[in-house]
Amino acid sequence: MSIYLNSDSKIIVQGITGGMGAKHTALMLESGANIVGGVNARKAGTTVSHTDNTGSEVVLPVFGSVAEAMAETGANVSVLFVPPAFTKDACIEAIDAGIGLMVVITEGVPVQDSAEVWSYLEGKKTRMIGPNCPGIITPGESLAGITPHTITGAGPIGLVSKSGTLTYQMMYELKDHGFSTAIGIGGDPVVGTTHIDALEAFENDPQTKVIVMIGEIGGDAEERAAAYIADHVTKPVVGYVAGFTAPEGKTMGHAGAIVSGSAGTAQAKKEALEAVGVKVGKTPSETAELARQLLAG
Repeated sequence: MSIYLNSDSKIIVQGITGGMGAKHTALMLESGANIVGGVNARKAGTTVSHTDNTGSEVVLPVFGSVAEAMAETGANVSVLFVPPAFTKDACIEAIDAGIGLMVVITEGVPVQDSAEVWSYLEGKKTRMIGPNCPGIITPGESLAGITPHTITGAGPIGLVSKSGTLTYQMMYELKDHGFSTAIGIGGDPVVGTTHIDALEAFENDPQTKVIVMIGEIGGDAEERAAAYIADHVTKPVVGYVAGFTAPEGKTMGHAGAIVSGSAGTAQAKKEALEAVGVKVGKTPSETAELARQLLAG
């Protein structure tokens, strides 16, 4: 089992002919992901060639629209490598086409655009991950995004994280156990999939035995997640909150890492999580050790 993504997922890449799209299409294919085509309206009817995880050449068709790509390939996942100025339109195109999962890698998407896409998703069948995220990986099955697939294998840990680099570090720290799914939700103020969404999915996933949740200063997402855990999550949860050493008033790298007074601080988040029984590590390594202890029983 896994959440949102598995070996049956058929993936298209919006922006497959661009530099980042081409690079990460190759890396996703190396992971074993089932990439079935790409979208670029200006290059519709052409093809791109890559090598898959068996060393065989894969020729991927480029379509003029997401709807056309889905009709021709049966795709149900799209990964977006689209410049920030065009991301909103690309998202709306994918949503209108009825794509099941939309993974938006793009960094620097205007918050208003993200908010408009988020609002547009209401009542639609599409789940959005991101923007400004590493995407999602189900080790040994599929990868939709930029997470290095060589870090770890399959296992009983579910990971949800605001930070891409901390996602990678936690996967490496716990590679001796492995992961059911690791999902980077992104650090922008408005994201499509939240900690709570992932917690609900991991709670319902039989393979996931322990959940690791990585947050950071700013906003109240972690506090809301703590309240959700108290009411709905029976599996053990380990947490880490990035930003304990951040100077007061300092702007952090993620657009969502904005602290207002005592709200949104690492300490406030840590206390909220610990109050509902979540073990919170002071460092990523300590957090990984807490997860190991829970797995050991």
